[in-house]
Order: sequence, then structure tokens, then C-alpha cells
Amino acid sequence: MHIQKAVQVIQQDLISWRRDFHKHAEVGFLEMRTASIVASYLEKLGYVVKVGEEVMKKDACMGIPSEETLKTHREWALKNGADKQWIDKMNEGLTGVVGIVETGRPGPVIAYRVDMDALNIQEDLTANHRPFNEGFASVNKHMMHACGHDGHTAIGLGLSTLLMDNKELLCGTIKLIFQPAEEGTRGAKSMVEKGIVDDVDFFIATHIGLGIPLGEIVTGQNGFLATTKINASFKGKAAHAGSSPEIGKNALMAAATAVLGLHSIPRHSKGNSRVNVGFLQGGSGRNIIPSQATMQIETRGETTEINDYMYKKATSIVRGAAEMYDTNVIVDVVGSAPSGSTSPALVELLTNVAEKSPYVQKVSNDNDDSIGSEDATYFMNHVQSHGGLATYTVIGTKLSAGHHNEKFDFDEEVLSTAVDVLFRSALKLVNLEIM
Repeated sequence: MHIQKAVQVIQQDLISWRRDFHKHAEVGFLEMRTASIVASYLEKLGYVVKVGEEVMKKDACMGIPSEETLKTHREWALKNGADKQWIDKMNEGLTGVVGIVETGRPGPVIAYRVDMDALNIQEDLTANHRPFNEGFASVNKHMMHACGHDGHTAIGLGLSTLLMDNKELLCGTIKLIFQPAEEGTRGAKSMVEKGIVDDVDFFIATHIGLGIPLGEIVTGQNGFLATTKINASFKGKAAHAGSSPEIGKNALMAAATAVLGLHSIPRHSKGNSRVNVGFLQGGSGRNIIPSQATMQIETRGETTEINDYMYKKATSIVRGAAEMYDTNVIVDVVGSAPSGSTSPALVELLTNVAEKSPYVQKVSNDNDDSIGSEDATYFMNHVQSHGGLATYTVIGTKLSAGHHNEKFDFDEEVLSTAVDVLFRSALKLVNLEIM
């Protein structure tokens, strides 16, 4: 078997999948069209396919959209090419998909994770943006694949194709995990708590870009910041600002006071810490004491311990500010991820594999630069907790703009690079010589 030729056979499929998912971008827990297409394709290949409640624990999901939003998007998905058979199994936003191939021969359990969700960003719709110019810009307003997850999903489908085409060469069990709602670190925890990686010996998560050039690969990305995403809703009492301000309870003042307090949290001596208020909204008019205000907060820490410190300080400040102005506040955690680190032995194996790929010119086996937060750490930590090995690999590519930017796009050659390297890793993990 010649791996590069096998990848070249599906190269146009990879690009077509990526562009289709990009055009039909869906944000976290709304990936109904995307997930149903993934499930349908895996089933046709011969995988055992599990979705919805089979692979996600609802109580562990964070920040699921409202029932009305879910219903409206379901109708859109069905009108735009979704597979109803699979959508019917993805109730209440449980859009995770796992494809499993049992070889029938003794061997390890290997899992590959890709994410599927887009961002709440309005895509650039001008002629100098390639997806618009070539007809695959997002048709959904304020939903855009601006981080490369459309490419990740295509990579997952490409890898699943080569694995099944060469099933007779494999042993053990291989799982393809298509995760919803990575943005906001909301989806992985529910899949871990459902037990889908309880038996996994080797786990590999993949991301494209992140500042790594095309032709380069990082086989052991570290630098994940633990994080907690918080929504705070303040409730006060309205009053006329001119005639009777003293009887009002100013929810906006409570929230504004909380903002100042949050950005005054002392930093932690044991490592990097972060806090940010990215959204603040309140009130209804210039002559009305504001009766309501909402804010969106995130904390981060170089370790889970440091983030826990930031989170506890943040919630204490929010509740204290509410009490100062005699208002009520509801604090909701809508996302979280722990810190995590890669397993050196698996990083070394993946490095040796990547060096054999004709698509790769340079391999780095570790990178400790911070890349923000990633809820793949839930999978990594859980696999490592029972003796398994885990890593996070970054496949380099040329970007038209930075991640989370409305002009984001990438060089699609990275799709072939990723499939080539990941398929080689599967062969190596079952002790096959790689050609």
C-alpha cells in the first residue's frame, strides 16, 4: 500500500467536504446538518455509529441553546441537506457522533477526535475573501467557520475512509470522535462523562493552523489554559430616574461595579492567570433606573488550580456587587476546560510517523506556547488517568487571517497532510511498518 496515493485518491473529496461544511456553518450544539451527514457517511462505510444520548451526557453539556433555537435550526437543517434519520436521534442539541470500527483482532483501542462547530461571526462577503469569491461562504448569518473546524470534520471523514479501506491491516478498535461545541469549551465534558474514552489506550486530537506554517507539524502541543465561562444575570427594580431614583435598584450599576472588581483580581504567583468581561448589556432607557443587566465573563489559568482560584474570586465579586446594590444575580457556568499536557511516548511515536510523511517538511515534538483553552483536555486527562497516552497535534497551514476573524481561510493542502499523518499513526500504533 502506498499511503500518499491513497490520500491523493480522496483529495478532492476532502476539499468538497470542507467547502460544504464551511458553506453550511453551524455553531455549538446546532451542528445538526453537519453531524447527520457525518453519521450517514460513517454508516455507509461500515462503521458502528453512535450519536446523541449514546455518546453525550446531557447534564454535563454547558450552554445548550434554547428549545426554540434548536427547533428553528432543526427545520433549517432538514431543508438544507440533513439526514432526518440521524437528526431524529440528536434531540436537545446532543449532536456528538462516534464511529467505531471493530477489527475482530486483538489490539489497542485508538481514538481520534475532531470538532465540528462554527463561531458566531458574520463572514466577510467581499470579493477578496476566497470562500465568497468561489461560492462557499456561509449561508447562515452570524455563523462562520473561522477556526478551521470545517477542515477538522473533513479530515475526520478522510481518515475514516482510509481506515475502513484498509481494515484488514488493522487490529484492535478505532474510534472516530466528532465533537460538538468546542468553541466556548462546552461539548467535550459530556462525551467524556458518557464514557466514550473509558477504554481508550491512545488518544489524538488535531487542530490546523494556530500559527504553524504549511508543511510543519507540532506533534505535542501543550500550553492549554484551564478556563471557566460564566454568564451573570442581574435583576433589580426599575424606577423613574428623575422623580424617584431612590426606590430603584440599579442592576447596571451592580454589573459595572462587578466589571471593575473582576479586572482587579490579584494575579496568581504560581503561573499565568486571566479574566475578561467580553459582554455587558443592561437597562432600557436614559430616564429609567436599570432593572436588569447581563454580562459574559471568562477566567483562565495556567493550571486548573490557578483557574479555580480565578473562578472563585470572580463569582465572589459578582455576588458581592449584586448585594451592594440590593439586587439579585444568577451565575451560570456555560463552559469549562481543565489544563492538560501531552504524553511524551505518544508524542515521540507521532513525531517518527510525521517524519515519514511526504507532506511534512518540519516536525516539532513539543510546543509550550499558550494557545488559549481547548476542551480536548477533558479527553486527554481522562485517557491518561487510566494509564492511556494522549497528545494534541497541530498541522500547519497558510492562513488568510487569524483564527476567529471574519476573513479566515486556509490552504486546503493541510487536509491531505493531516489525513496522511493520522492514518500513518494508526498503522504505527498497531505495530505495522509504514511505507
